[in-house]
Amino acid sequence: MSLTTLGLELPTDPRWVDIAGMNIGEILIDHAWCEQKAASSCISLIVMYTDKVELVDVLTPIVAEEWGHFQRVLKELRKRNIRLGRQRKDEYVNELRSRLRRSIGDQHEQMMDNLLINALIEARSCERFKLLSEHIADVSLRKFYRELMISEAGHYRTFIELAETYLPASRVRERWKEFLAVEADIMATMDVRADRMH
Repeated sequence: MSLTTLGLELPTDPRWVDIAGMNIGEILIDHAWCEQKAASSCISLIVMYTDKVELVDVLTPIVAEEWGHFQRVLKELRKRNIRLGRQRKDEYVNELRSRLRRSIGDQHEQMMDNLLINALIEARSCERFKLLSEHIADVSLRKFYRELMISEAGHYRTFIELAETYLPASRVRERWKEFLAVEADIMATMDVRADRMH
């Protein structure tokens, strides 16, 4: 899978990066909260699946990495005298969770869905980091987003590979294709917003 799409079926609307570039303060605020939620999500997975040794071992350093990214985004906000402000409602993530997470079923299937939702969020975030690194006017932020893109490019694969540790790879791939189709539908129907990373 290329770094351009990371396997996603629908690329980001080209208007998003232009709008984001004109509202970079709002994007940075939302991005900070996205990094905080990424760390929290990994912690939640560790808490839910404490008996899965490989999952705990793999996700623990990702928690630290995501929290480090949160701190880096805060630093960018401070440089610009922008306050973090309140956490925003993440419509994209909420829609993914409402449409993809199972409420019943086998524990391993539920765990797979949780891991694949995280994989989708990471893939879409990384795709948007790439766009920002290539198109926004602020040279220092272009470098910043390129570094984050490189750092996080493999995270989505990590979540998929963790799912494959506990379920047959063929089943994970089948479910991943379903997730990609739903995510593309969500992206096609969401408004392009100037104050959201997703």
